[in-house]
Amino acid sequence: MTRYDLLVKNGTLVLPYHGEIRADLAVSGGRIAALGEDLDGAEEVIDATGKVVLPGAVDAHFHLGIYRDMALDAFEETRSSLVGGATTVLSYFRTGRHYLDRTGPYRTIFPEALAAVGGRAWTDYGFHLAPMTVEQIEEIPWLVAEHGITSYKYYMFYKGFDLAANSRDARAFTMGDEYDLGHLFLIMEKLAEVQRSRPDRRLSLSLHCEQSELMRVFIDRVRGSGAVQNLRAYSEGRPPLTEQVAIAEAAVIAAHTGADVNFLHLSSAEALDAASRVPGRRETTLHHLCLDHDDLDARGGLGGKVNPPIRTRDHNEALWEGVRDGRIDWVASDHACCMEEHKGDDLWPAHPGFGGTALLYPVLFSEGHLRRGVPLSRIAEVASANPARAYNLWGRKGSLAVGFDADLTVVDPSATRTVTTDLLLSGQDHCPFEGVEVTGWPTTTVVGGRIAFRDGETAGPPSGSYLHRG
Repeated sequence: MTRYDLLVKNGTLVLPYHGEIRADLAVSGGRIAALGEDLDGAEEVIDATGKVVLPGAVDAHFHLGIYRDMALDAFEETRSSLVGGATTVLSYFRTGRHYLDRTGPYRTIFPEALAAVGGRAWTDYGFHLAPMTVEQIEEIPWLVAEHGITSYKYYMFYKGFDLAANSRDARAFTMGDEYDLGHLFLIMEKLAEVQRSRPDRRLSLSLHCEQSELMRVFIDRVRGSGAVQNLRAYSEGRPPLTEQVAIAEAAVIAAHTGADVNFLHLSSAEALDAASRVPGRRETTLHHLCLDHDDLDARGGLGGKVNPPIRTRDHNEALWEGVRDGRIDWVASDHACCMEEHKGDDLWPAHPGFGGTALLYPVLFSEGHLRRGVPLSRIAEVASANPARAYNLWGRKGSLAVGFDADLTVVDPSATRTVTTDLLLSGQDHCPFEGVEVTGWPTTTVVGGRIAFRDGETAGPPSGSYLHRG
């Protein structure tokens, strides 16, 4: 008799906040229906003997369509997510330069983004929006109610620079209003107001913390120093001090308004220390955990340019300690598909960002669990459960508990592969992790109870759904 749609048999299930159990997992109607021993009666069976079963990762920092057509990015880059065991992506979106290259009310523009992604995503997906104008700030109550957008963003360095830090004509880049601390105050004030009327949801503002006035001083020094303009120079032009000061500024305004904040992509020991001293949730990325600018400079090229910059091994280890001890709430990829032609040979005009979603669980498993002894339950927390909790997805995403969406990935803990661009199934034509040996790769990724990726290839058409979080 067929009782279930899918069974995952004989694996080690990793339960966030609890630990590991040896059990079978049953799926019915797109949800996890049962955990137990010797479950049977399914249309399809995945044999997970010798493998680890993790809740599908919630890659909470993504940039669909920032440099390319959004529909193409949705197809190719969420496909890449499956390789790394991510079954949900939460993408940032804003008006201004890049993305759709225009401004206006979100009532007009956001439906275009939804239409571009709809039917093309392999994972489930949602959006964080950045209010770039006062008009958009006033749209927040409507965005929460109509589209379930409960998370927003403010880029602190846009007060004085464009995305690449190549121009100080920030107004032309943002295509918005005065983008200063007053604008930040208005966003936080509005979020706190809406939060009081919606106590059932966590409304939050995610912050890119780099202080633009200090950046101006350090960038001018670096550009005039005569030093090679490489990734080391980029880090020196945007040093940890700029993160520290920006975190302090934002924390004071958040305390005054009562807004709930997330400190994004912390890149340094100093940033982690500063963010750990104030209320808020904290994120870091795979590249800030693992990459060193001198190593990348030795290989040549500007593929590793990203904001905030890649730093050094000492900062890597400080951030890993934050993952271990709980100061880091979640780890994301900050995935932004950026082709080599947009990097070029000149540091300052080079577009920042690169893809990494395909490495989310592999790097956390290899570098976090195997090399540094981070428990698998903690890996599942920072990759899945904690971002789900932060962004109003808990109860659906982030766990292998009965009743949750059947989003999971089966990882072979002994599979060792050398990272290549082709392996990642992304549209991007380079990867800063190229040549790195990684152990622990997903063999199967399941989205909503359907096998979407198996043995290095996608299965079936993309079937990801939009996540209304309101």
